[in-house]
Amino acid sequence: DFEKIFNNIDEQAVWIIVEENTFTGKDAITENCKQVSSYFKSVTIKFETTNVVSEEKMVVVNGTAEFLKEGKQLSFVSACDIYEFNNENQIQKITSYCIEKGKA
Repeated sequence: DFEKIFNNIDEQAVWIIVEENTFTGKDAITENCKQVSSYFKSVTIKFETTNVVSEEKMVVVNGTAEFLKEGKQLSFVSACDIYEFNNENQIQKITSYCIEKGKA
């Protein structure tokens, strides 16, 4: 449900997916969200949230995601996302750490 948060992203926001990619600006972030959403619709996903920590203008979420297609595991990811907000409570920066099982 990425679309629900699009209005809460600052125009100058940055999304850093560590050691993978960086998306700069609201348009780039929302476009990536649409691509991820399209992929999510093509597979079955089992999300498990381990922790949610909130302090002042920051929220940290970590957990796992198992991606399946036709009952077979495509991948298993341990992830941590750090959301930083500006004074208008819009997302200013996202830092994502994604560690795929079996990959160094």
